[in-house]
Amino acid sequence: MPGYEVHGIDVSHYQADIDWNVVAAQGVQFAFVKASEGMTLIDTLFCENWFELKEANIRRGAYHFFRPRTPVFEQAMNFQTTVKIESSDLPPVLDVEVLDGVSKVELVSSVLTWLYLTEIHYGVKPILYTNLKFYNKYLAGHFDEYPLWIARYSRREPTLACGREWQFWQYGNRGSLEGIEGPVDFNVFQGDLHKLDSLCYYPAPVLSDAL
Repeated sequence: MPGYEVHGIDVSHYQADIDWNVVAAQGVQFAFVKASEGMTLIDTLFCENWFELKEANIRRGAYHFFRPRTPVFEQAMNFQTTVKIESSDLPPVLDVEVLDGVSKVELVSSVLTWLYLTEIHYGVKPILYTNLKFYNKYLAGHFDEYPLWIARYSRREPTLACGREWQFWQYGNRGSLEGIEGPVDFNVFQGDLHKLDSLCYYPAPVLSDAL
């Protein structure tokens, strides 16, 4: 996507084995990988992708696919026991794109709970991912303090109903890269690398007890 300085992708086990060094050589600066879904599911290639992203020196982030009818505390625990983030990793991501039959009020409440539990656990504000129509209909105006990653497959930037800015834009789902078999989602970040790094996780310094 022209006009943006920072480009990235997102993947899950659907992309199968990825040669991350080859991907990095094509200018991919960040990647989000699926870690978990619902109460018990763990993506079969998460551990491999998570390790190899670090080896390839690509900024990495992990996401959880949210199931609104599944107990939220167990969903947060599933993600937390799967993902160990380290200094300079991107914040955790909550992928919210289905209702599963719950009301808007129930959805907003459970999403907020997951975000809160995850922020407390990791010490960094999670990112909220969804598509433009779903955000505008169900989520707009409720999560302004959290970074936002919006899917809209178009050359036109997403416009949010509440007027706020987005931080990440997933603009295509049929991208092609060497090192990945089949299509992959393409994303941009709204800002430069310094701004992206300012979003990342950095552990609080350990204070010495020595006088």
